[in-house]
Amino acid sequence: MSTPAPGSVMRGAVDLSSLRNRPAAPAAPAAPPADGAAPAGALPLVFDVTDATFGEVLELSRTVPVVIDLWAEWCGPCKQLSPVLEKVVTELAGRLVLAKVDVDANPQLAQGFRAQSIPMVLALVAGQPVPLFTGAVPEQQVRDVFAQLLQLAAQHGVTGTVPVEGGAPNAPAEEPPLPPLHAEAFAAIEEGDYARAIAAYEKALAENPRDSDARAGLGQVRLLDRVQGADLQAARAAAAAEPTGVDAQFVVADLDVVGGHVDDAFGRLLDLFAALPSDERAPVRERLLELFGIVGDDDARVIRARARLASLLF
Repeated sequence: MSTPAPGSVMRGAVDLSSLRNRPAAPAAPAAPPADGAAPAGALPLVFDVTDATFGEVLELSRTVPVVIDLWAEWCGPCKQLSPVLEKVVTELAGRLVLAKVDVDANPQLAQGFRAQSIPMVLALVAGQPVPLFTGAVPEQQVRDVFAQLLQLAAQHGVTGTVPVEGGAPNAPAEEPPLPPLHAEAFAAIEEGDYARAIAAYEKALAENPRDSDARAGLGQVRLLDRVQGADLQAARAAAAAEPTGVDAQFVVADLDVVGGHVDDAFGRLLDLFAALPSDERAPVRERLLELFGIVGDDDARVIRARARLASLLF
């Protein structure tokens, strides 16, 4: 799977150095032994983490991938997403864990992750941040992203599991099988074959234009395909050298969305749209609409960006 190394697309976006050596409180999960084996004893698959206990979570991520859910009590989309995250993590039975961060109660973590909006979901693999997504997303998209996360973790030697609290977990209720084209796309994503996944989702949409899961999956996998191998610093330099270069600006906007800097991405593309002649704007509008769909139509950042785009059209 040709996925960027952990943190490569977020280089400079997340500073965990101030949190690495904080003393851990007793409530935090036990750190793994030095030999890399899974921690002894049962650990919860879902737990709260604080500014004070984050150091142990970093250590745990050297054994098993840790998904970080940044949320707040007042956040409606967070309450929609959290049960989905917990369900999928529980079904994976210790192959990864979910650490929940209340951004209001833990401002240092919120600042360290540069959480400009929530819900924001990322992961830690071997102590390095991996951007996943922002906003409430469909359950199937969560499953797809977590499958890619497990494959990425395996590439970096993070293949441990944690014992499930209370012994063997109950078997999850059997779910209906994926539609054939969705299953084909999912398998292709796991193999890192984004072109085949794109083709499968496109065929699913051709057969059923109202297939919202296929539309969401298509936008996500197209974005992943575009950012493969991209270097953020080089991309920013190219965009600065060519302020109205559509392709150069697209690369930085894509990387900003992947890194969680959604407002920056939308602002960049809207500025580009405003600067271009009217007969050259169509590709920029199409890219904006695609990114709107990935972030979510109900997201406040999308609503603001749509309003500005409308003002530029008239």
